[in-house]
Amino acid sequence: MRPGVRLAVDVGSVRVGLAACDPAGVIASPVRTLVRDAEHDADVAEIAGEARQRAAVEIVLGLPLSMDGTQGPAALRALDYADKIRRAVPEVPVRLVDERLSTVDAHRALHAAGKREKQFRAVVDQAAAVVLLQAALDAERAGHPAGRVVEGPKVRRKARHRAQGGAGNAQARTSGPDATEGRG
Repeated sequence: MRPGVRLAVDVGSVRVGLAACDPAGVIASPVRTLVRDAEHDADVAEIAGEARQRAAVEIVLGLPLSMDGTQGPAALRALDYADKIRRAVPEVPVRLVDERLSTVDAHRALHAAGKREKQFRAVVDQAAAVVLLQAALDAERAGHPAGRVVEGPKVRRKARHRAQGGAGNAQARTSGPDATEGRG
């Protein structure tokens, strides 16, 4: 297990949930919820600032694949967001991790904690980021880091090509020793 703080990002169309782990990479905890700012990217700047302040060794971003493992419109938006973060904080790697079930798991955890649906809005994105980060930490502790690291603009072009019917399938490209094995 690599030492160091990781920051997790659960990006939605309205809000962005942040979570972070301790420097030993043992447990994920909620940080805060940001409001999306598609026009000025203030949320991206806040994420970059949080990563620098915490001296994060990595930013884990949820990739919302379809249940069949393919990349749809939501995944393409997440890839674009990951690229914005990568450009805003180039010194910190951004890792894309399958998040198919993170929001479902977050809802279950909030229900189990006695929260009502009405109370979810403020914290569900943070809870989903915690689920995402904890899964990534557990995968790395088991010997195989989850997901894949964003390596610049070519990741976005390939994703668009696949979404438009390009050769191969997304599941084949997100499986193997570097994948989450269906965790989200």
